[in-house]
Amino acid sequence: MSPIAKRLQVVRERIRRAAEAAGRTVQEVQLVAVSKTWPPEAIREAYGAGQQAFGESYVQEALGKMEALADLPLEWHFVGPIQRNKTGAIAHRFAWVHSVDRERIARRLADARPQEMPPLNVCIQVNVSGEASKSGVAPQEVLPLAQAIADLPRLKLRGLMAIPRPTRDPGEQRRQFRLLRDLRLALQAQGIDADTLSMGMSDDLEAAIAEGATLVRVGTAIFGPRPKKTSRQEGQEEKEIL
Repeated sequence: MSPIAKRLQVVRERIRRAAEAAGRTVQEVQLVAVSKTWPPEAIREAYGAGQQAFGESYVQEALGKMEALADLPLEWHFVGPIQRNKTGAIAHRFAWVHSVDRERIARRLADARPQEMPPLNVCIQVNVSGEASKSGVAPQEVLPLAQAIADLPRLKLRGLMAIPRPTRDPGEQRRQFRLLRDLRLALQAQGIDADTLSMGMSDDLEAAIAEGATLVRVGTAIFGPRPKKTSRQEGQEEKEIL
């Protein structure tokens, strides 16, 4: 068994145990392997171990991997900040977008989504920790943005996503995830169909599942510590940020 396959096995077992501890089934939690900065060969190895959904944060990097792995039936999730000039590529090449935090971006994604493709699955990113450096809307801005997205025909609002402040305190982890869970309940009370909570990563997936995560985004625990970036990768990232 390859190193990636072994780590995937460990992550899946963590998900199973966390789901059982929360009185849930493992089928309620989807695993997205966050493969940003990792080469196509690593993704192919993970696919060989049964993983099909992969998360990317940089469009140009992701497009290269998609071409290299075109022979595999992979499901691509965009999980990074969305730049206005990248919405066309994202709308054409991804099945999910987890990081929508502006109506303008949502409209651009909707306009660019090809008619022959299924609606683009989107989550609203919420800044549950209130950090100025973090992307995402404030909790009080979730409902109006959700209402706007729900009216866009080429998008399907699936739910909410968050990247909480890192902490080793399980109680604080759960508090931040609970806020996202309560926001989804508030949307549902307003008649907005939101079935997804995208929350939980390598260090806190157990707390996220305890609070209702339906999708966890795990990178390091599957692929290992991220490789050192090349100057070319850093240049590409800088272009996507600008």
